[in-house]
Amino acid sequence: MTCLMADSARRSVATRRPKPEDVVGTIFDIQFYSLHDGPGLRTNVFFKGCPLRCKWCCNPESISKQPELALFESRCFACADCLQVCAPAALSLSEGSLQWNPAACDRCGQCVEVCASGAMRWMGRRVTALEVIEEVLRDAPFYAENGGLTLTGGEPTLQPVFAEAVLRLAKKKCLHTAMETCGHAPWCVFERLLPHLDLVLYDLKHMDSQRHLEGTGVRNERILENAQRIAASGQAMVMRVPLIPGFNTSEDDLYSIGQFVLGLGVEDIHLLPYHRLGRPKYKSLGRHYPWEPFDLLEQGVVQRLAALIREQGLRVMVGG
Repeated sequence: MTCLMADSARRSVATRRPKPEDVVGTIFDIQFYSLHDGPGLRTNVFFKGCPLRCKWCCNPESISKQPELALFESRCFACADCLQVCAPAALSLSEGSLQWNPAACDRCGQCVEVCASGAMRWMGRRVTALEVIEEVLRDAPFYAENGGLTLTGGEPTLQPVFAEAVLRLAKKKCLHTAMETCGHAPWCVFERLLPHLDLVLYDLKHMDSQRHLEGTGVRNERILENAQRIAASGQAMVMRVPLIPGFNTSEDDLYSIGQFVLGLGVEDIHLLPYHRLGRPKYKSLGRHYPWEPFDLLEQGVVQRLAALIREQGLRVMVGG
């Protein structure tokens, strides 16, 4: 009788489970015609939400799982329509420039509805997996033999049901699938997603757990263990290392990372030099940019670190 009841319960759950097409998640962008983040021409789907808090993050709009209000001042043509609908008076005009006080804002979104220029906008939108795939397929004629879909973010594993639904639909369309991940997720999430992936782009930021905690807000034990388990599964992997001045750009740092990757049996590392392209986004979101005043890495430094990795017997690409 107990087994019959259990079978009945499982059938009931299966009946209630939505079809992949109907699963809803939150993204903040779909980038077409990308030559990075996997082989060939890629369409990158940026998931919203991340368990890390990297101080140098270039996509601050990716951190929260919820859509966020943002102001892009350069788009504003000072029509003042938004001021008329802003009940808490969080918006104002000063010398023809729109000013936003995030502390006073109640995030009602009425300013977005009346903003003809797109200066006030939501960062993030709720979509179904089918809507994502329909957008991705716009690039399909250009994928040739090895292009495809890449899930990135943010962190796709933070929305595992949605990520799986998108990947299932992609495989039905015979698309090459890749996922960029920080690795900080329960192993059961990777078990769920790996069968639908052709490639994993795995971020490594530091081998020392305390330093990792200081830079990202989390320790790295789970990240390193997941990297070992994914590599042991035979899954195709590329390791990606953001080169962050003042954090992980000493020769000792890179040598330790290289030795760990060699131990995994992975052959490829992408080195991603630090940049400040995301800094204006912090202002748009009403936040302070946290990783100052570090300078950009000189090209010679980047090439020296790349050579150190190559000397360990690994293939290195600068950029991704």
